[in-house]
Amino acid sequence: MTRRWRHRGLLALGLAAALFACSSPAPVLYTIAPVQGTTRVGGPRVVVLEQIGLERYLDRSEIVRSSENYRLDVSSNNWWGEPLGAMLSRVLVAELGQRLPQSTVLADTGAVSSTPDATIQLNIQRLDEDAAGAVVLRAQAGVQFKGQKAPTLRNFNFTVPRSGPNVGDEVAAISAALGQLADGLAAMLVSAGAH
Repeated sequence: MTRRWRHRGLLALGLAAALFACSSPAPVLYTIAPVQGTTRVGGPRVVVLEQIGLERYLDRSEIVRSSENYRLDVSSNNWWGEPLGAMLSRVLVAELGQRLPQSTVLADTGAVSSTPDATIQLNIQRLDEDAAGAVVLRAQAGVQFKGQKAPTLRNFNFTVPRSGPNVGDEVAAISAALGQLADGLAAMLVSAGAH
C-alpha cells in the first residue's frame, strides 16, 4: 500500500511541476510617460484632440518591437498597460497642455467637452524600432481652426535611439518621440492660428 501511495504522490508532484512549467508568467505592463517641452505663447483657447487613428498592426496589447524586413516582432510577455490609442491620446493631451499654458486641451473621448477653437486629427502610421534598434514615429496631422475651410496638414517623422536593449528602453524612446510630436503639434497650433 505504501508503495502505491508513494507512486501516486510522485505522479501528482510531476503533474503539478509540468503544469507550473507550462503556465506563462504574468505579463509586464508598460506605460508611456509625458515628456516636458518648451512652452509657447498663444494658441487657441480650446483645443480638442480627436480620436487617434492607429495602424492596425500597433493596435494590440503586446508591445510591437519592430515591423522591419516584412516581419512583425511582438513582445509576447511585455504589454501596454492600457489600449495604445487611449494612452497616446492621454499623454499628448498632457504634453500639449504643458506646452500651451494659455490653451485648454481636451480629448474628444473624455467626459469634459467644449466647443473647440481648434481640433487636431492624428494618424499614427508607425511606432516601432528600425533595423538599427532606434524607435521610429511616423504620423500625419491635421489642425482645423474654427472658421477655417481646410485643415493645415503636416507629416512627422522622428527617429529616437534607445539607451539600451531592454523593452523599458524602447518605451523610454517612444516617450521621447511622442514628446517631439507634441512639440510639432504645439508649433502647428500657434503658427497656424497666427495666420
